[in-house]
Amino acid sequence: MGLEIGFGLAALGLVTGTVWLWKASQSATTVRGAISQFRLRREMLEAKFFDLASQLGKPRGLRWKHCEWKEEVRFARDLETDLLTAFVGVEIHFEAIEGGDMEDIEAVGHFREASAVFHWQNGNWGTGGKALFNMPPAMAVDRLQGQFEPVSVS
Repeated sequence: MGLEIGFGLAALGLVTGTVWLWKASQSATTVRGAISQFRLRREMLEAKFFDLASQLGKPRGLRWKHCEWKEEVRFARDLETDLLTAFVGVEIHFEAIEGGDMEDIEAVGHFREASAVFHWQNGNWGTGGKALFNMPPAMAVDRLQGQFEPVSVS
């Protein structure tokens, strides 16, 4: 009887290990496909980011003029939601809203370095227009390491 239990446990371990490896392989395939799709759709995603972010009213008193997109992109997985996330380097240029609090501030004309945030969900990339100001992508992933886990791109 003990031998049968041993064989049963070994078989269960083998099946569990096989399932885990299969899931890991599927996950890696999904990540590679998602990253490939991000690269193909990047220009459209950047435009969507600008449209949404410029309507949020942040920073207060400033109007979004344009974005200069950088090559740097870092991918990470959100540890809570398991969503694949892309942090994309961007320089954001603003102008003061006429009659607003920021109109006479010289620094308004300076660009702001940031990471634009994109998420892979239900087989598509999207954005809510969130920018992490003063954080290029590598710094964003590093500073948010309790929330995100870097994903290697190969």
